[in-house]
Amino acid sequence: MSNSSSITHFLLLDFGNTRELQLLHFCLFLGIYVAALLGNGLIITIVGSDHNLHTPMYFFLLNLSVLDLGFISTTVPKSMANALWNTRAISYSGCALQVFFFLICATTEFSLLTIMAYDRYVAICQPLHYGTLLGSTACIRITATAWGSGFLYAMLHTVNTFSIPLCEGNAVNQFFCDVPQVLKLSCSDTYIREAGLLMFSASVFWWCFVFIVVSYVQIFRAVLRIPSEQGRHKAFATCLPHLAVVSLFISTGTFAYFKPPSISSPSLDLVVTVLYSVVPPALNPLIYSMRNQELKKSIRKVISE
Repeated sequence: MSNSSSITHFLLLDFGNTRELQLLHFCLFLGIYVAALLGNGLIITIVGSDHNLHTPMYFFLLNLSVLDLGFISTTVPKSMANALWNTRAISYSGCALQVFFFLICATTEFSLLTIMAYDRYVAICQPLHYGTLLGSTACIRITATAWGSGFLYAMLHTVNTFSIPLCEGNAVNQFFCDVPQVLKLSCSDTYIREAGLLMFSASVFWWCFVFIVVSYVQIFRAVLRIPSEQGRHKAFATCLPHLAVVSLFISTGTFAYFKPPSISSPSLDLVVTVLYSVVPPALNPLIYSMRNQELKKSIRKVISE
């Protein structure tokens, strides 16, 4: 038996016991990571440089791209390095930092997706009040609140998680240090306070999810009342990408953390975790640019220059 004071490093999940599988893992993650860097980097550059895109919707989209870069950069590079150098080790402090930055990005991203739902609600259901409710000062304040709450939440979780005695070894059954996997190494009954904190977090996320659903019910009701087919198409074009991103993030994340133990398996856990932590940062830029004519126009302008 070991305890947390004697643990100097953790062992992450090994994708394969052969060199070929490790290199395949490295190549797949490298391709996804490069796609995420290019896609999100392009959106950040375009929104930052094009004054026509200096609106609340694109300001939130810029922050989402920054979060996606942090989200995937927290987990994937270390996993790729381990596969390349044929090791599983991550230091104790490195594991704690992974948990901390992963929680910052995940919590802030969910808060931002909730804010973006509110932005679309005001733009479509209360357009005359849009400038008042979502002026530049208001956008900065609510975004700063999302980042600040994410920081405090991540700090609380990280300190709480790594203050729990760990008695079940140091092998983390995931390709990065994830809170539920670290808690599985804890001593019997010592993880109750962290589990309670996770349940409280789940209730907060649930109310955010309800807010998003109610917002979109009101949005779709308002859009269907628009007499012009072109107006309805434009409204849907600004809402559907956000709804697709929210659906992907929430469905995979919820299944990863709340799936029944009876269907849990290491391979299923790995696939679901990749779906909610690695795939969305790479897909989000594509989802947002597919139906957004202003963004596509700016992208074509940048590429042609």
